[in-house]
Amino acid sequence: MTTTWTPDSWQKRPALQQPNYDNPGELTEALKTLSQLPPLVTAWEVDRLRGQLAAAGDGNAFVLQGGDCSESFDDCNSGTILRKLKVLIQMSLVLICGSKKRIVRVGRIAGQYAKPRSADMEKRGDIELPSYRGDIVNRSGFTPAERRPDPQLMLRAYERSSLTINYIRALSEGGFADLHHPENWDLEFVRNTPGSRRYQQLLESLSDSIRFMEAVSQGELTQLTRVDFFTSHEALLLLFEQALTRMERQRGWYNLGTHMAWIGDRTRAVDGAHIEYFRGIRNPIGLKVGNSMAPDELIDVIRILNPDNEPGRLTLIHRFGAEKIRSRLPALAEAVLRSGCKVLWSCDPMHGNGQTARNGIKTRSFDDIMSEIITAFRIHKEVGSRLSGIHLELTGEDVTECIGGPGNLSESDLTRDYRSQVDPRLNYEQAMEIAFLIAEQMR
Repeated sequence: MTTTWTPDSWQKRPALQQPNYDNPGELTEALKTLSQLPPLVTAWEVDRLRGQLAAAGDGNAFVLQGGDCSESFDDCNSGTILRKLKVLIQMSLVLICGSKKRIVRVGRIAGQYAKPRSADMEKRGDIELPSYRGDIVNRSGFTPAERRPDPQLMLRAYERSSLTINYIRALSEGGFADLHHPENWDLEFVRNTPGSRRYQQLLESLSDSIRFMEAVSQGELTQLTRVDFFTSHEALLLLFEQALTRMERQRGWYNLGTHMAWIGDRTRAVDGAHIEYFRGIRNPIGLKVGNSMAPDELIDVIRILNPDNEPGRLTLIHRFGAEKIRSRLPALAEAVLRSGCKVLWSCDPMHGNGQTARNGIKTRSFDDIMSEIITAFRIHKEVGSRLSGIHLELTGEDVTECIGGPGNLSESDLTRDYRSQVDPRLNYEQAMEIAFLIAEQMR
């Protein structure tokens, strides 16, 4: 790597998973407008997250990162956002009670509009069109107009990210997450389910503890009235990310479109454009680590992205699948330990466990997801490492996209309420069951 870095130095390197825009003038104008708009987050918020991630890396906190596989413009509404936050709050409460640790809440939200694809083109019958790459690039309908990469969609993505972040901040600061009022977090459609009853029992126990502590201290525990919510997304569309990269005096370059960004498994080449872009920003970085990653390659990437070995800077999000994690993770975890590199390990049990049902629908097995999580905890303990985070694709909607789980969903249930345009997500009951599982593993 050269020592000179600028927000556009990535353009001299191979950039994978980028759309082909057919109107350079339209693209230039959209990027110019985007670069002049206010930032979505502040450098102070980004630094605060990095401090909390450093604490998690030392074992003093745990990271819960979750949200949609790919956000939709149509889902930028108060109800959908609220339900996502309710699920994350409920899960984090389960983890707090189980681990007795602080939980760092990071949403796959307010910017998760781009998705990598396995092929540039999609063919249906005799018609071949550009693949759907997320609402920030094109639309999911299968017509030439809908599949055309449109630069204006980057501005629409910025606007919806701004609306989402503003609503999250208002909820957080306005007392939505106040532990004195957990009734704010109820999801009506899951009231009487086994998972909901188990959660209510935990909540009643916690409420008794809060009332006891406030009686002893003779005052309200004001630190329980709000929580931090941080945003994150895969920084896939580099022109968009560059336009939101700003210099903060005395601090350096920040991507002020999100608090945390990550590099996908398809775009982590050592000499690639994404590694080049990420090495120059001050944000906490996530790196997806898949089955093709060799130990030496991983150490090389770590040292490029975190040359000063700063705690809280780099999160390694491993994604192997239930069948392969036992053969892949130990060598990587041991190599990181030997290197002395400071990283935070997180488990993504979703992306290695995809399968296609007999009816042709993409799904994931809840049992496989659970198995990979349990195995991850065991391997990190065996090698002397530490698993300090979980990375999940989930939703607050009552969907039927992953088979198995508390509702014992089968392949025939997938057509009942399958809404995702890209990857299948955990529904509320499945997400909560995983939260209880993680709490048990942490105990």
